[in-house]
Amino acid sequence: MGLLTFSINVTLDGCIDHQEGIVDDETHTHYTRLLNDSGAMLWGRTTYEMMESYWPPVARGEAAAPAAVRDWARTLEAKPKYVVSSTRSDFPWNNSHRIEGDLRTAVQDLKDRTPEGVLLGSGRLAAGLDRLDLIDEYRFLVHPMITGHGPTLYEGLLDSTRRLELISAEPMSNGAVSMHYRRAD
Repeated sequence: MGLLTFSINVTLDGCIDHQEGIVDDETHTHYTRLLNDSGAMLWGRTTYEMMESYWPPVARGEAAAPAAVRDWARTLEAKPKYVVSSTRSDFPWNNSHRIEGDLRTAVQDLKDRTPEGVLLGSGRLAAGLDRLDLIDEYRFLVHPMITGHGPTLYEGLLDSTRRLELISAEPMSNGAVSMHYRRAD
């Protein structure tokens, strides 16, 4: 059975707005490495649609991008992508699949058949899956900024505190810190 790892960019004040944070080669290389080490990507519909609207042309070389960004896009293009949605059933982006049925059962099944693990990249979906005790690890890239706006990590959607055990903390030259935790409880 593979692990479900929630990975997201977050500012010091908890903002997970995709337009905030440091966007550079080092950041993209970090996420490409995480994706290469995983067997699949898991998103909610909103995040999938945001990613689907931007990354496929970059992967195909139809949009100008630095090498590290293109590597990320190509890795993402090839990786199996799973989407949780109650409002959309058609996911035409290469290697995309809808998660169907009971959320707990479907995500547990995905973990069971993905020994390399599943990388989860949607904040709201993460809150729901955390409430179902399905998230095993957390990979936060903490950016050295305070934004003063949201959306924020978990948005108050957890029903209890999660205790985490630090596995590693690696500062980057751009000032961000890669934090790796596992559930302690």
